[in-house]
Amino acid sequence: MNTPDAPDARDRPARLRVGVVGAGRVGPALAAALRLAGHRPVAVSGVSDASRRRAEALLPGVPLLPPDEVLADADLVLLTVPDDALPGLVTGLAETGAVRPGQLIAHTSGRYGTAVLDPALRAGALPLALHPVMTFTGTPVDVQRLAGCTFGVTAPEELRLAAEALVIEMGGEPEWIPEHARPLYHAALALGANHLVTLVAQSMDLLRTAGVSAPARMLGPLLGAALDNALRSGDAALTGPVARGDAGTVAAHVAELRAHAPHALPGYLAMARATADRALDHGLLKPELAEELLGVLGSGDKGEGEDR
Repeated sequence: MNTPDAPDARDRPARLRVGVVGAGRVGPALAAALRLAGHRPVAVSGVSDASRRRAEALLPGVPLLPPDEVLADADLVLLTVPDDALPGLVTGLAETGAVRPGQLIAHTSGRYGTAVLDPALRAGALPLALHPVMTFTGTPVDVQRLAGCTFGVTAPEELRLAAEALVIEMGGEPEWIPEHARPLYHAALALGANHLVTLVAQSMDLLRTAGVSAPARMLGPLLGAALDNALRSGDAALTGPVARGDAGTVAAHVAELRAHAPHALPGYLAMARATADRALDHGLLKPELAEELLGVLGSGDKGEGEDR
């Protein structure tokens, strides 16, 4: 590769036969990216009709096989199953003798490092944790989005160069995560990305209730600017009535949410408190305004404050 940070050719893995266990949204996209880098997807496992369609779209011509047969044909195996299913899958594959000595076994879970692959390690496999920090659609656009995508990587010291090479060949950038920090790393990503979707969806629902015909069009520029500002400036980007200490405005919000969307009120109150705390800590919210604001937020839990 011509990327300046790419490993020396001596450190790059040879052309590998790639197998995918779990044809969800992630596995076929990663295998397709590896195919573009010169590796050869040889087998994929998938049960649902959606999984089979994804495999056919992203990996045309690659046979669908049971998991043990995927491992039999592959030098590199991508385990791309839900987090909670991963430990049982690894144990089952190792106990049935499907794992071969010297085989690269990589999972894509954010939660786990390489310890979850210990049963495969005892069978002689080489363990890697390669977590792409991206949401996947299950369509070919995912392969393009891997360009510049960060991967949270955990690997034994002797496999660091191989792990780095694989990530770079998929178009990604490796970020090394210690084994003990994987759960916290994953919680941080879920807090930012998963909860963001919920917040945006709730905001669009409320705008529709308020009579806005195209809430996505209205929110797009605002949220794009807010995200860009937050990534550039952190807490200094805080704005709005909570950061300003506008207790009366926040009280009006609480009253309207209680009347029209009570299901959204607990989330509003929790995020407003967190915003107030951060604004106070960073000198954006004046202490003399914070007391009244926090009182409004406290009364919101008790069903009071509508007439402020």
